Amino acid sequence: MHIPDNYLSPATEAVLAAAMAPIWVWSARKVREELNQRQVSFVGMAAAFSFLLMMFNVPLPGGTTGHAVGGTLIACLLGPHAACLAVSVALGIQALLFGDGGVLAFGANCFNMAFVLPFVGHAVYRLICGNNPSEARRSVALFVGAYVGLNVAALVAAFEFGIQPLLFVDAAGRALYCPYPPAVSIPAMCIPHLLVAGVVEGVSTVAIYRFVARVAPDVVVDAATGRG
Repeated sequence: MHIPDNYLSPATEAVLAAAMAPIWVWSARKVREELNQRQVSFVGMAAAFSFLLMMFNVPLPGGTTGHAVGGTLIACLLGPHAACLAVSVALGIQALLFGDGGVLAFGANCFNMAFVLPFVGHAVYRLICGNNPSEARRSVALFVGAYVGLNVAALVAAFEFGIQPLLFVDAAGRALYCPYPPAVSIPAMCIPHLLVAGVVEGVSTVAIYRFVARVAPDVVVDAATGRG
């Protein structure tokens, strides 16, 4: 799902980076208000986990990749605001040191994977969980939330690709950036995420959440506060 440089127009990248700026400020404020010192320290570990998870990616048509992210997992453990910061840090390190995702496209990648993914995934998880869920219901909520969050993020990225040849062309009508319209970009991005990456994201989210909740329940925001 990483978007390299030169696949989005500078205008698109600027808009998405500008959209992320207040989200980062808001997330940092919420983390300071809602998490204790132990939970805040765990955010760094969550960023490292997301970084490692995203390094195992598969190239997809259109110049991007498919992979799990761990955003919904972190959101369900520590809250979506912590997930936003953790995944953003992971994406920044990948872009600067490993060339995985463009530096200029950093805001766009964060919008997709550090904002859309964890907030959508967490919302779906909370919706399915309800109050005082059974262990089985929580596991279903974790899987579905992670699966939906990842695929919605992939759909948003596909839309960002798809609008490029519609909005940015040269005098001859040739695409200046990503050349694939939505009819190509959406299936290319969404099908692999629906069939493979989303399943991996869901399974890993359930397994790791249950492990952390068992060995360190005080770290989990829901467990610590008694919310379902």
